Amino acid sequence: MPHARDHGFHDHPDHQPASYDRAFAIGLTLNLAFVLVEVAMGVSAGSLTLLADAGHNLSDVGSLLLSWGALSLSARQPSRGRTYGYRRASILASLANAILLLIVVGAIGWEAIQRVITPAPVASATVLWVAASGIAINAGSALLFRSGRHNDLNIRGAFLHLASDAAVSAGVVVTAVAIMVTGWQWIDPAASIAIGAVIAVGTWDLLRSSFDLAMDAVPPNIDGEAVEAYLAGLPGVIEVHDLHIWAMSTTETALTAHLVCPTGFDDELLARAGRDLHERFAIDHPTLQIETGTHACKLAPMAAV
Repeated sequence: MPHARDHGFHDHPDHQPASYDRAFAIGLTLNLAFVLVEVAMGVSAGSLTLLADAGHNLSDVGSLLLSWGALSLSARQPSRGRTYGYRRASILASLANAILLLIVVGAIGWEAIQRVITPAPVASATVLWVAASGIAINAGSALLFRSGRHNDLNIRGAFLHLASDAAVSAGVVVTAVAIMVTGWQWIDPAASIAIGAVIAVGTWDLLRSSFDLAMDAVPPNIDGEAVEAYLAGLPGVIEVHDLHIWAMSTTETALTAHLVCPTGFDDELLARAGRDLHERFAIDHPTLQIETGTHACKLAPMAAV
């Protein structure tokens, strides 16, 4: 009988994320067409606010392409060289989308400051009807991704881009009405600065969440202490160490842990642990190493001292 036995439990469910191909195709087509119209009308009307909104919409086109491409890569099968496949592409796409939005905000802010110093005439009536069209297009596109925004950070990024665009377009409508009523041209660049601030605030959480997942932090929907307590409470387990929980993608979570179990740990209990981790904590890829405690593991707390 060996002094220690290592058991790896690998739960690989048939994990097929919902397909959003149709939503991406519709969203991309509508937004790209609207960007072209908005740029043309923004130049014609001399409206920085309209051009700022077009820039934000253009970033949405890029973000939708990134998100769609990431989902396609995530679906590719693992290989010997990439044992997890391309699942992490969805995390990188979310991070890239957040950074892209902040770059757009910086460009909008810089140009707006120049316009505040030197206001230019704005064809507010043109701005009004173009922005009103944007509300319908962006809100309709956002609804295509509404169902997946809570379960997938990548889809959430696409939803936030489009939803914020609908809100920004509403702000542009208000701006156009204010200019028509007061005749104050400085309202246009001032509104674009406010739009940039709204985008930045809405992007911060996406940036932070994406960065955390890219750095292998415990996903926010998982209580690491509760997971450790569950593992420590398994029959025969006297210690849990070297516990790691991280996101493989924006929808899948992995876990590795060493369990010290002097009396052993049979396959039935391993299978139960795998099912519980999946059902209770949404951890799809757990790997458990079982140790009898006969030989000290170099990763155990006492061994590391």
